[in-house]
Amino acid sequence: MGAQVEIESAFPAPAEALALIRAAADAALAAEGIKNAVSCHVLVTDDEGIRGFNLSYRGLDKATDVLSFPSLPFTPENTAASHPEWLDMEYDVDTGTVFLGDIIISWPRVLAQAEEYGHSTARETAYLMTHAMFHLMGYDHMEKEDQRRMRQMEESSIARFLPSQEEEKMLSMAREAMKMAYVPYSHYPVGACLKCTDGTLYTGCNVENASFGATNCAERTAIFKAVSEGRRSFESIAIAAGPSAPWPCGICRQVMNEFSPGMRVMVTWDGGYDAMPLSDLLPHGFGPESLDK
Repeated sequence: MGAQVEIESAFPAPAEALALIRAAADAALAAEGIKNAVSCHVLVTDDEGIRGFNLSYRGLDKATDVLSFPSLPFTPENTAASHPEWLDMEYDVDTGTVFLGDIIISWPRVLAQAEEYGHSTARETAYLMTHAMFHLMGYDHMEKEDQRRMRQMEESSIARFLPSQEEEKMLSMAREAMKMAYVPYSHYPVGACLKCTDGTLYTGCNVENASFGATNCAERTAIFKAVSEGRRSFESIAIAAGPSAPWPCGICRQVMNEFSPGMRVMVTWDGGYDAMPLSDLLPHGFGPESLDK
């Protein structure tokens, strides 16, 4: 169902950051397996603003990066996924959602920590919002095992909507490969970058033909290049196009499944990114092992 995120920005933050806040909320709910329509309130403020909340509610006279105020009594032993009945009981007929709580983010802390940790503002925004969402759902990091479990959930969630630095490189290479596409008929160029399990990268583009059946997709171009050089196992593939999400066609999914049913598939297009395992794109796939049964 996703989250209805009401964002109040008392400090200027770019629209891209606000979009990431919404994406992080949806991804955290999906990672936890929450099907209910839920809502939360997010305040983006400055260091002085979050310092005031810390002082009022925690007796802490300092600025921090993020605060979470859950509305439901979830705990590390009883997270939101384990108590759907609590969500059902808190359903608000006026809003049509279950209110999870409030989140406060300091935008200056986002900028400072992104620079300190050497990653993008987008990644820091995504992490803080994801961290806060899991707090609303009962996760905590006071005990070592709880911290490990929370971090695992956070990483799984972020991977749903934000690529890693290595994946960003693959997406960039896919965009470059897209420029080489031969598409006189569809005018829909696609590029792909394939990562083998040994780390080798191969790129490819779609190549069309007047006899339409002879057309080859970008994904298969990259895969066939890899196979022709002796590679047989693939970790992930990045696929780039322009106006819409270039999820692979059925034939490409079948070719991927031949070699690596568990590979990760990433797509990027104008202003968009998404990713999921091949097994989600081709459930109950037919592969070499099927012939042995």
